[in-house]
Amino acid sequence: MTMAERVEDVLRGGKAPNLHGLVVLRGGEVVIERYGAGRDHRLNVPLGHVEFDRDTLHDLRSVTKSVVGLLYGIALRDGLVPSPGEGLMRQFPEYPDLVEDPARAHLTVGHALTMTLGLDWNEDLPYTDPANGEIAMELAPDRYRYVLERPVVEEAGKRWRYCGGATALIGGIIARGAGRPLADYAADVLFEPLGIREFEWVKGDDGVEAAASGLRLRPVDLAAVGRLVLDGGRDVVPGEWLGEMLRPHVVIDGDFRYGYQWYVSTGERHWVECIGNGGQRLLVVPGEDLVVAVTAGEYDSGQDSAVAVLDAVLGR
Repeated sequence: MTMAERVEDVLRGGKAPNLHGLVVLRGGEVVIERYGAGRDHRLNVPLGHVEFDRDTLHDLRSVTKSVVGLLYGIALRDGLVPSPGEGLMRQFPEYPDLVEDPARAHLTVGHALTMTLGLDWNEDLPYTDPANGEIAMELAPDRYRYVLERPVVEEAGKRWRYCGGATALIGGIIARGAGRPLADYAADVLFEPLGIREFEWVKGDDGVEAAASGLRLRPVDLAAVGRLVLDGGRDVVPGEWLGEMLRPHVVIDGDFRYGYQWYVSTGERHWVECIGNGGQRLLVVPGEDLVVAVTAGEYDSGQDSAVAVLDAVLGR
């Protein structure tokens, strides 16, 4: 069966009931584009039943983190942010008690980029639960202080611990360096060069963009971001940064590693990926000139629909 036939088999067989969008690029061209229908949310705000098409914006959830990783590389090239090896706490001088805490003095920007801060953080709970680390951060009066004052539970740089708070810090550093909101900076340096003109970036009650989960794009535009990565960044993102960002910095499990806000497979079939709650995925397979963007509606309940179509595309 061809790739398109495998995908059609999955869709006809009802194996991806909550698929909202699928865009596959090969050789820079759209070879598969499918849209579904179903209940959707804008973060935790219900949108009701939505009939999706090419022009429908969709939550990316934690795929947002990987976009922030790209933005950091652009800002670094432009001299707006510190290098990954520089100290993290000094980027937030408004918290002198934390800056002066010797237990946190060793933290670097790189520890935030790789989610190896060694702080107490738990996102295993549903994202509707205020005890979830990311939700608690959004509810806190000061998101950055909330993250930075979490108890130190282990040495930084040793173990990957999923942490939306780490991405919030990275987003904050970019916005401070750029002197403007994260969404405005992204629009100018990343989205506009890619021809992306329609997007939303959901903000918290404090008016700050949710760097960990708030971006909304069309699936075809998400695929364009993947193509940019596949093309080596072109003149938008520095190629040197992409190499460092997509290098496996820390082991998650087996061949599954983490770079700077991107997942990396070091197995025989090399790929890099962004993964978001509910089945939001962006997969880039360099050796096959392949980009796959998926949106789905299985929030807090798994990734079955996304996995079904990804398996069909990849023939696995």
